[in-house]
Amino acid sequence: MSALRILVPVKRVIDYAVKPRVNKAQTAVETAGVKHSMNPFDELSVEESVRIREKKRAPGGVDDICAISAGPAKAQDILRTAMAMGADRGIHVEVKEGDDLEPLTVAKMLKAAAEQQKSNLIILGKQSIDDDSAQTGQMLAGLLGWSQATQASKVEFGEGDSVTVTKEVDGGVETVRAKLPLVVTTDLRLNEPRYASLPNIMKAKKKKLDKVTLKDFGLENEKRLKVLKVTEPPARQGGGKVEDVDGLVSKLKELGAL
Repeated sequence: MSALRILVPVKRVIDYAVKPRVNKAQTAVETAGVKHSMNPFDELSVEESVRIREKKRAPGGVDDICAISAGPAKAQDILRTAMAMGADRGIHVEVKEGDDLEPLTVAKMLKAAAEQQKSNLIILGKQSIDDDSAQTGQMLAGLLGWSQATQASKVEFGEGDSVTVTKEVDGGVETVRAKLPLVVTTDLRLNEPRYASLPNIMKAKKKKLDKVTLKDFGLENEKRLKVLKVTEPPARQGGGKVEDVDGLVSKLKELGAL
C-alpha cells in the first residue's frame, strides 16, 4: 500500500451545545457573541486519521496528516485544535466573516488542495451542523474522480491499496471495498474523539500553519443560492395525559385519529 497522505477538512461552527437563534433581519442564524467550536463530525475525521497512524493500521504507513479550514481568522483556533489532536500541520483558507462558502465551492477548493498536497485519502465529516447540507464529500469525490464511502462507521486497510469501509445506512450497515485514492465521510459510530492535552496544545502552537486564499486555488466565492428568509420553527404544544386505555381511545377519537 502507498504511504497515506491524509487531508482532513475541518469547519468552525456554532458549538453543538448552543441553541441557535435567528438574527433580527431573519437572514441567518445569529453568530455574534456565540461560542464556536470544531464541527463534531470533523472531530471524528481528525481522530480517525490520527488513530490510523498510531495503531499502524495502514500497511504503507501515514506520511502526512494535513488539516484544512476555510473561514475568518478565528478558524485558526480549530486548526490548532486539530494539530493538538495529532494533525501534522494546517492550511487556513482566509474568508471574510459572514462570507460563507457553498458546498460546491468548498468541494472545488478541497479538490485543488488535495491535488496540491498530493493527498490520496480525504477524511471529512458527513455534514456540518450549521447548514446540514451533507453534500461536500460527494461533490468532492465526483470532481476528483475518486471512489467514495460515505457515513463511515469503520475503516479497515487491506493489501495493496484496498480499503474496506462499513457504512451507516437506513436499517443497518453496508460494507464496501474501494482502492486509494478515496474520499471517506465520517459518522458518529466511527470513534470517540480525544481531548487535546495541554502539552499537545502547546506543541500545536509551533506546528506549521499556512495561510492562503481562494484566489490561490484559482477560485472565487460564487453564490448560486439565495436565502430568502430564516424563521424559528413553530413552538411545540405540550402533550396530554390519560388515565387508562379507554381514556386514550376516547382522546384519539376526539382528535379524529381513530
